Amino acid sequence: MEEYVYIDGKKYRRGYTTGSCAAAAAKASVHMLFTNKKIENINIDTPKGIPLTLKVKNIELKDKSAVCSIEKDGGDDIDATHTMDIFAKAELIPREDEEIIVTSGVGIGIVTKKGLSVEVGKPAINPVPMRMIRSEISKVLGENHKLLNKDKSLKITIFAPQGEEIAKKTFNPRLGIVGGISILGTTGIVEPMSEDGWKKSLSIELEMKKAQGMDKIILVPGNHGEEFIREHLKIDMNNCVRMSNFVGYMLNEAKRLGFKKILMAGHIGKFIKISAGIFNTHSKVCDARNEIMIANLALMGADLDFLKDINECVTAEGAVEIIDKSKYTEIYNVLCNKCKERVEEYLNEDIQVEVYMFRMDKSLLGKSTNADLLTEDFR
Repeated sequence: MEEYVYIDGKKYRRGYTTGSCAAAAAKASVHMLFTNKKIENINIDTPKGIPLTLKVKNIELKDKSAVCSIEKDGGDDIDATHTMDIFAKAELIPREDEEIIVTSGVGIGIVTKKGLSVEVGKPAINPVPMRMIRSEISKVLGENHKLLNKDKSLKITIFAPQGEEIAKKTFNPRLGIVGGISILGTTGIVEPMSEDGWKKSLSIELEMKKAQGMDKIILVPGNHGEEFIREHLKIDMNNCVRMSNFVGYMLNEAKRLGFKKILMAGHIGKFIKISAGIFNTHSKVCDARNEIMIANLALMGADLDFLKDINECVTAEGAVEIIDKSKYTEIYNVLCNKCKERVEEYLNEDIQVEVYMFRMDKSLLGKSTNADLLTEDFR
């Protein structure tokens, strides 16, 4: 594997997914089951076209089964599953309906809600990792297929002893996956600093809400937005989905999925950017908070000295402290209505949008004209 990639002039190390770990552990366990010999490394292919050679750990050989694990390595894109062991147990059992059975054990989650790529009630092993597992097993069976006669089935159990605890640090509880982690990955390789995987995990929630029959959604940047919805608006959190900084992406996803009403709530530091048509709110992408605030205050008639004070603020909260003592507090409602208008222009479709803006302490700063009316639809 080409271990490193360069992003914005910096060197980052690649890793490999839980899907690659499961496929490698499955292949290694099947190989050892048939040979009754321990192996140190196992080779697998990935959908990205990058072959992997992975170290085999925690080997346990018995007469009728073989167990081993592969340690997850996220490279420089470390997540909750980094360094955990993904296990596979291979065993020959009395013949069942299928010749090869792939199932899950402790620490692998079970899907409980519609909208994911796995059916409700099934182990949270996504389709691509499942194909990888079966493909790698078939390479071993090419030599040992005769052992799978009409009386035997090969059973592979993927498990992760740390999975239930680690899953608490992932998106799984929000997605209705209970009891453990998911076996994930569409390429088999973890690309450091990749936004694609992050975006996909966010849009999965939208897809789930749609699959559950919802036609309206609440979009928030993160924890603070959720707390505002729960504590200030006191409406059903089941409609709430995080969008992080990917405002434009999530709006387009909501449009693609056919949502008809979108309520948005966020801190002024993020939403002031949307009011100027900025749809990725990460500070590295764009940070014009002061300029946007000054322009809008100037349109309200603020004098030069006041604008200079705002310009000296290093945070949006600092500007709020000054504005709160002035006659320009209507600026917050102005910004909310501009957010609404910008989003509606961006979507260019008949979707109702309303906006709330809050301080860091989650207290309300402003709202678009019909925000309260739309909020009632969520109660």
